[in-house]
Amino acid sequence: MIEKRTIIFGLCLWLASPSLAVAAGAGLLPYRSAVDVAAGKQIYDSQCAACHGAALEGQANWRIRDEEGYLPAPPHDATGHTWHHPDAQLFAIVKYGIEALVGNGYKSQMGGYGDTLSDQEIAQVLAYIKSTWPEPVIAQHNLINQRAD
Repeated sequence: MIEKRTIIFGLCLWLASPSLAVAAGAGLLPYRSAVDVAAGKQIYDSQCAACHGAALEGQANWRIRDEEGYLPAPPHDATGHTWHHPDAQLFAIVKYGIEALVGNGYKSQMGGYGDTLSDQEIAQVLAYIKSTWPEPVIAQHNLINQRAD
């Protein structure tokens, strides 16, 4: 299991990048930056869409474990639960993978992308995803980020 201080240290390094700066209270993701969102969409299309869907729709029956005990890939649109998690947690899930964060033998097909994507690219993918949500969902997600600080 990844230690919380490792995640925080990585996020601090990531936040030091000027291109990733966002407004206070809006979380860590540059979801209002057209450049970052466009880059994130390209990365999403090449790295994430195969499982999570080209339209962020996820896989069918994403809440029901398969015969091997794995959950299908959830949607990242407003119908899913992605927006229920603060930015730091989403970042850690993408970077380290769910199994590494949950531990205790939890099974997931979502491995970490820390060896494939840079911290900036991970942030851009998440920024793209967040940019597609309706404004009320974004506002709720920003409140979740504020509570997580």
